[in-house]
Amino acid sequence: MSVLEEMRIRSLGVIDDAVVELSPGFTAVTGETGAGKTMVVTSLGLLLGGRADPALVRVGAKAAVVEGRITVSDGDAAALRAEEAGAELDDGALLISRTVSAEGRSRAHLGGRSVPVGVLTELADELVAVHGQTDQQGLLKPARQRGALDRYAGDGVEVPHAKYAAAYRRLRAVATELEELTTRARERAQEADLLRFGLNEVAAVEPLPGEDVELAAEAERLGHAEALASAASLAHTALAGNPEDPESVDATTVVAAAGQALDGVRAHDPALAALADRVGEISILLADVSGELAGYADQLDADPVRLAVVEERRAALTALTRKYGEDIAAVLTWAQEGAGRLTELEGDDERIGELTAERDALRAELSVLGQALTDARTEAAARFAEAVTEELASLAMPHARVSFAVRQTEAADEASGIDVGGRSVLYGPSGADEVELLLAPHPGAQPRPIAKGASGGELSRVMLAVEVVFAGSDPVPTYLFDEVDAGVGGKAAVEVGRRLAKLARSAQVVVVTHLPQVAAFADRQLLVEKTVDGSVTRSGVTVLEGEDRVRELSRMLAGQEDSETARAHAEELLATARADG
Repeated sequence: MSVLEEMRIRSLGVIDDAVVELSPGFTAVTGETGAGKTMVVTSLGLLLGGRADPALVRVGAKAAVVEGRITVSDGDAAALRAEEAGAELDDGALLISRTVSAEGRSRAHLGGRSVPVGVLTELADELVAVHGQTDQQGLLKPARQRGALDRYAGDGVEVPHAKYAAAYRRLRAVATELEELTTRARERAQEADLLRFGLNEVAAVEPLPGEDVELAAEAERLGHAEALASAASLAHTALAGNPEDPESVDATTVVAAAGQALDGVRAHDPALAALADRVGEISILLADVSGELAGYADQLDADPVRLAVVEERRAALTALTRKYGEDIAAVLTWAQEGAGRLTELEGDDERIGELTAERDALRAELSVLGQALTDARTEAAARFAEAVTEELASLAMPHARVSFAVRQTEAADEASGIDVGGRSVLYGPSGADEVELLLAPHPGAQPRPIAKGASGGELSRVMLAVEVVFAGSDPVPTYLFDEVDAGVGGKAAVEVGRRLAKLARSAQVVVVTHLPQVAAFADRQLLVEKTVDGSVTRSGVTVLEGEDRVRELSRMLAGQEDSETARAHAEELLATARADG
């Protein structure tokens, strides 16, 4: 179990520099009004991500600093979250610090690592439940009460809730897709028509891969056939000579003469022999080129009909590339992707039918699971309310009755609700139930929400009773109560002390109190005292033991430390607390 061992507070409110050492069980923080007891609560709030108010910084100081040491067990959710943030444990303890400057800047450190304040806020949920005159108001919200009831119920609610949540998420996804398909039906139909038209155009032309490149080359050749033939003929004559003019000079004859001149002397010099070989290669190459030129000129034929056919085909291909791609390769890619998209769009009607059937099935499943959640919550609510009512009887509220209202809100129509208990009701990610804790403080009183049906003192006792019952099913490591006993006195105050001591058997409890009946039940009592100059120093927070504790309880009882009657009463309170323990 996690335990808050100690806090060091510097320059916070009236506290100059003080160390608060806490018990793993029940710690009571006492002191005269205005001595700075509430600064303990404020300090812990800062350590756990509370709002940084520069007004808290002690006058004349540059910053307020709160440091805390919390022991954690390996595998605790808090320890795992801290390690995720890069924090390191110090011999099984987690060191937390928070600094608030007078200018309002705030810094947080966790396990020696600077972290966002939000990380401390996440740890707060795992480490501490804070109850003060304002903090406890959060527990009065129906949504929080439903969460508390669900955790109290355990597997009875958790199992159907997990199934419900999965079905709910799937229903939301199905509904979103279905809405998109139906609301965009016209747009999708228009898209399908455009795709069909384009695909029909491409299919009518039947383009082949690379066809546009090949036709462009052919059109270029056919368009310049005469010039190409003339050039090939002239080149052939220059290389091979003109048979009709025996005296003409051609390259083949000239190169052959050069080769013959070199052949006669090549044996005398290897360098010249190499040159002779190269001349021979040129002669062979000239002969090859000359022959190919002759064949090219013979085969080339200016064909106006073929040229017209090619240009017509090219025009058809160009019409496609203007609309569907830079070239025929791109057009063919578009056609392939377009055909797939058209298949998808044409399947919308079928998909809408499938999704509609799945939506209806999921709504029916949610109705069954929602009813199971309602039944489980109703059963757990009865047990929870009975346990809290028993606790209230021990807290001097013997006639008070606590109950849970588990109800649903009628849906405007069947389409917006699920069927629970034979009615179409609104639903959400946690089911269809609205849960509210009700209190009837005395016989004959109508049950009302606890925020409205309880006085300040009654509300404090109700919330304490809820925590005592709740701690047995889902304990929080540390509970911090700030003046939760306000408006309570006499026998009721003694019972509050007993209940806090009971709660401390399964968790650490820290209570800021002005009641000696409560403080007497604490395992450790801390006294907060101001110095003459109005500040709380290191020596101003002391652990009271023996005679010192009796003296402080006497002061709390009668306002007089040396009153014999008050001392006797204080010793009696301590004896009663020890006997209960």
